Amino acid sequence: MAYRIGIDVGGTFTDYLLLRPDGSTQVHKVLSSPADPSEAVLRGLGDLAAVAGESLAGFLGRVEIIVHGTTVTTNAVLTGHTARTGLLATHGFRDALEMRRGVREAFYDNKFLAPPPLVPRRLRLPVRGRIDHEGREIEALNVQDVELAIAQLQGREVEAVAICFMHAYANPAHEEEAAQRVARRMPGVYLSVSHRVLPQVRFYERTSTTVLNAVVGPVLKRYMENLRRRLSEGGFRGVLRIMQSNGGVTSPEAVAALAASTLLSGPAAAPTAGLAAMRPHHEDSFITVDMGGTSFDAAMVVGGQPAITTSGAVNRFALALPSMEINTIGAGGGSIAWIDHGMLRMGPQSAGAVPGPACYGKGGREPTCSDANLVLGYLSADFFAGGRIRLDAQAALDAIATKVAAPLAMEPVRAAYGMYHVMNVNMASAIREISVQKGWDPRKFPLICAGGAGAVHAALIARELGIRRIVVPREAAIFCAMGMLQTDLKHDFVRSYATVLGEAQVDLAHLRKLLDAMTEEANAVLASEGIEPALRRFEHTVDLRYLGQYHEVPVQTTAAQLRRGAWDEIRESFHARHDQLYGYALREDDAVVELVSLRITALGGTEKPPLMEEPRSDAGIEHLRKGERSVYQPEAGAFATTPVYDGDRLRHGHRLDGPAIIEKVTTTIFVPAGFSLAVDAIGGCVLEDRT
Repeated sequence: MAYRIGIDVGGTFTDYLLLRPDGSTQVHKVLSSPADPSEAVLRGLGDLAAVAGESLAGFLGRVEIIVHGTTVTTNAVLTGHTARTGLLATHGFRDALEMRRGVREAFYDNKFLAPPPLVPRRLRLPVRGRIDHEGREIEALNVQDVELAIAQLQGREVEAVAICFMHAYANPAHEEEAAQRVARRMPGVYLSVSHRVLPQVRFYERTSTTVLNAVVGPVLKRYMENLRRRLSEGGFRGVLRIMQSNGGVTSPEAVAALAASTLLSGPAAAPTAGLAAMRPHHEDSFITVDMGGTSFDAAMVVGGQPAITTSGAVNRFALALPSMEINTIGAGGGSIAWIDHGMLRMGPQSAGAVPGPACYGKGGREPTCSDANLVLGYLSADFFAGGRIRLDAQAALDAIATKVAAPLAMEPVRAAYGMYHVMNVNMASAIREISVQKGWDPRKFPLICAGGAGAVHAALIARELGIRRIVVPREAAIFCAMGMLQTDLKHDFVRSYATVLGEAQVDLAHLRKLLDAMTEEANAVLASEGIEPALRRFEHTVDLRYLGQYHEVPVQTTAAQLRRGAWDEIRESFHARHDQLYGYALREDDAVVELVSLRITALGGTEKPPLMEEPRSDAGIEHLRKGERSVYQPEAGAFATTPVYDGDRLRHGHRLDGPAIIEKVTTTIFVPAGFSLAVDAIGGCVLEDRT
């Protein structure tokens, strides 16, 4: 009898979902260990083994698969603890990392400086040789330049080497020769080559992505080796899969070669988990939010398809690999309150796991969101994490009184509610960025609220946006860990092909050749991961734009449309998407649409855990009432005695009206006045705004 486990390593907590052979689940959380994330991973596995009444070796010996999401690479870039890296660039273009796009990020702020490049100029070395945009060699590669650059990098003890030459996507010969020479002379170095990482146009984005891959490659490689060693020593003999930024999973070997594919892997499982959570409601369009201890992540899913972007960024460094379009802000339970010229701010700084909020009693002195929630009565001092963590209400009140209330000359409770309200407004703004600014009306979508801290804020965030329905999944506190067990293997492939979209302009034979090459590569990768042909499927996308436009729009299409040249159909899909995004479409006969790139997403089907539906209960809920406590009610602007219910005993069909507090071991749900709550068939709590 085998177990399956999803593990999501966050900045404050490491989350676990254990799936037992009978389909039942167990949720678990431990504080993360930022210095060595694998320490918390093994500690949590030990806890699960103890609950099962087994030794760690016996427990891990029964684990069939572990799906692991990690923030190791993200944190490396955010903190600057990246590998020392050298860059070989085409002569005359070594400063592309510093010049970026040549466009100011903040148009009206002339003091807004770009971050220092990840590779300093002394380690960015020029190499003569040139390929043009059609793949023709117009200047031979200067091997002396390559050898000289290798010698210089050897003397500077770099851990990784990135190679990015002009137009390598059209002809990789120069990059391949340089890579072979680096591999021979520097056998232990991590090698990141642009045509392997991102074979597409846009030199800065390709260079930045290749460099990001290089600077985090050794970091991830060390972590993967350490994690696999510790799991093996613990008795694990099953399959380890790693969550990627594109919302799919892959093998440790694959992410070791493309480390940048994990840069946004932490929250990438949320949309997949959302699809499972909404199955009883027969809906496939929704907004997901996940509020943990450090960050708040928001994403859109429309028609069962999560939004994907190829123009992401990590700490303001461009990342052009396909990634879930997730808006992440520094808003979590550990977000610190501070005063900015008389204005109350929340985050992005976080108390994290160490020292944590003031109420944790671990040395934290800064007032945080969790401190405010405790002072307002939304959290219980005695039942946080099921009672495993005792909270200090006086320490929370003192921190707020000293650092927030006194500077603003207000009562501590009023300051605490101000902190709570600012957090809600910040999170609502993050949702508007991925909905309103992308052409979607958030009022038409249900909100799936996850994360250990999210359900305390969910109703007020929804009311801020005009959203009437909220779903808090049963496994909300470990939402991404749950999603990881629902995901397929996923790989993205791209080829640039710049041409006007039309029968006379597109070389159909060349286009089919590109599609064949990507399909062959995709099949080889899935075959190496043991995916049978019947479980493989492919999704096709084209990047299109109007003639003269700077940015292109990804448009979904099919292999059949591309192979037969159904340009009118594809063009109309582009017009519709462009109109939705920007409010206009140029459907005139003389409007020229350009094709920029072809993309294939290869998916390998995996076994999904079953959704266990509960029989409906018509019993009342008074027996689930744990007691009552004084809770701040935003509508009244005052505290009121509020009933508290045992959320872990709520069953399908149970219903109540707010105001109320629902306490679970891993999360707390605040139901304000004007909201009702009902439990769905898979244990999710559905809040409806009745005002």
